Amino acid sequence: MDDEIQLISDGDGLAIIGDPRAVERFLVSEGLQSKDLGLQRLGSVLSAGATAAQAGSEIAAHSGRWVQLTKESAQVVHKYGLMPSKTPGVSHAMVGHPGSIKSWLQISKTSVVGNPAMLAGAAGIMAQLAMQQSMKEITDYLAVIDEKVDDVLRAQKDAVLARMIGVGFVIEESMTIREARGRVDEVTWSKVQGAPTTIAETQAYALRQLDALAEKLERKTAIGDLAKAAREAESKGQEWLAVLARCFQLQDAIAVLELDRVLDASPGELDGHRLGLRTARKNRLELIARCTEGLLARMDAAAGTANTKVLFHPMDSPAVVQSSNHVSVAIVEFHGRLGIEGARQSSEARRWMDAAMEARDKALETGADGVGTAKRLGNETFDRAKSVTGKLSGRFAERALRWRGDAEGETGD
Repeated sequence: MDDEIQLISDGDGLAIIGDPRAVERFLVSEGLQSKDLGLQRLGSVLSAGATAAQAGSEIAAHSGRWVQLTKESAQVVHKYGLMPSKTPGVSHAMVGHPGSIKSWLQISKTSVVGNPAMLAGAAGIMAQLAMQQSMKEITDYLAVIDEKVDDVLRAQKDAVLARMIGVGFVIEESMTIREARGRVDEVTWSKVQGAPTTIAETQAYALRQLDALAEKLERKTAIGDLAKAAREAESKGQEWLAVLARCFQLQDAIAVLELDRVLDASPGELDGHRLGLRTARKNRLELIARCTEGLLARMDAAAGTANTKVLFHPMDSPAVVQSSNHVSVAIVEFHGRLGIEGARQSSEARRWMDAAMEARDKALETGADGVGTAKRLGNETFDRAKSVTGKLSGRFAERALRWRGDAEGETGD
């Protein structure tokens, strides 16, 4: 084999390790975008034992690149048949490129990266890169929903949010120091040790606020009150989603710092800590998903109720559906940025005309009694439309009178 490289996957990303030129050729051949894996940071993992020392010298001469696991990169994992390793959640394979053959082939050969300590270290760094990618996506999300998301957060007067904003500054400072030094020392870590508690409090507070919006929707029955509650959910919901996204971003940053600290202070515990953080992150996502899906369900129910009353509430009913759609779009976008699976189709408001025509047809089907019903429907609709004022109400009134005349004409025939 002219080239040999090692492929490692942890379910979130794919690492390619080997001679720099071979790694580059592999990435080009598969059409993959990558970023530096940072193999040099694994020195502390390989600090003991002759085998580890040999592994460290080989890794020093190698390049490592990381690829986020997407539909395309997942096909690469499947293509080369990565096999589970003794490191939980991590699979790997060695592939080579024969000089006379264009394609890469899986080969059976013991490699330095097959070393359990090396696999654990690589998996830890890969977890950091995956979380940093998630942090970047959340930053982009916050920039889209508000040109300056700090304005949204600072607009809140609650002390718990003020503490979270302060903690955010400290975490960002620690991340900057980490980037400059390549590690997290005891001094840097001491600055952020209490941060998780503050972030968790803020997350719980934001979740309660979203729950309160959902409960308010559930309690409303009158269409006017429902429209008001839906508008509040639309305006306030986006802000609390922004707070949740910021909390999740800071929690990922803390996890990145934690893994660096463990890698530096207790490298033997790195893999266990990585798995613990992975479980905790999954639990946070599930908690957030339950809360936001609960609000989605209430908005859907509100839209359904509004659609059944669109005939007699031609202004408030479509407004409820519109608010429902706006909230739903916001939550779906939020889910996508955090990696929460699921999707929802927007509700479609029934047009006022469609609802009126449906009621008219049902009334006419009842025969003579239907004429009276159609007349009452026309009069009631006329009165309601008239109270709205403006050109729109005039059009509604004209339609009501025309339907009433049509109904009488059809019965006369």
